[in-house]
Amino acid sequence: MQTVILAGGKGTRLKPYTTIFPKPLMPIGEMPILEVILRQLKYYQCNEIVMAVGYLKELLQAYFNYGEKWDINIRYSVEEKTLGTAAPLKLVNDLQDNFMVMNGDVLTNINYADFFHYHQVQDSLCTIAVYKKQVKIDLGVLDLDQQNVLTSYTEKPTIDYNVSMGVYAFNKAVLDYIPQDSYFDFPDLVKSLIKDGKKVMAYPFDGYWLDIGRPEDYQQAAEVFEENISEFLK
Repeated sequence: MQTVILAGGKGTRLKPYTTIFPKPLMPIGEMPILEVILRQLKYYQCNEIVMAVGYLKELLQAYFNYGEKWDINIRYSVEEKTLGTAAPLKLVNDLQDNFMVMNGDVLTNINYADFFHYHQVQDSLCTIAVYKKQVKIDLGVLDLDQQNVLTSYTEKPTIDYNVSMGVYAFNKAVLDYIPQDSYFDFPDLVKSLIKDGKKVMAYPFDGYWLDIGRPEDYQQAAEVFEENISEFLK
């Protein structure tokens, strides 16, 4: 199983921490979040990691080197300019027919082997790990008809959304949908696949999932990890 880890972003929402520190090196417990991910991938028999790096790449390369510490093979694909989340895949050499892609700041206890097997069995071009996220609206929500007559009133409702976990599996054929050397994000890629009638699957997941995109998210992820280490590291 081959995995591309996106580790080239600037992490602007986590400033000032990420001014001199790449987000994947932010510590969760006693190790960087990306080390947690590497240990998990190793446990699930992932034997090749491609780190797509850009911002502060030297720090990531110095810490992870070529993966000897974790008995896993790491190589690097360097992004010289900001290309979005999907476009860096076009720069990666020797991608396998099917491969995983994930963000380098995700804290989850998903079974990566099961996820990847699901993708292969479904024979889809793209499979997205999906989490049901509850969003609380701290206002009264009104429903109106076309004449502006109030039809219902809900005080501070909680709405469920199916959200992307930042964990994907792709067939190599998706590279044909990614422009060369142009900014292109995963939503652009997924929309292109759907528009072209290609099979895109969701993999529902109901375990732990957090990212560390904002200071409050980072704090929560650190607390959850400390309290549930055995859920994340086997």
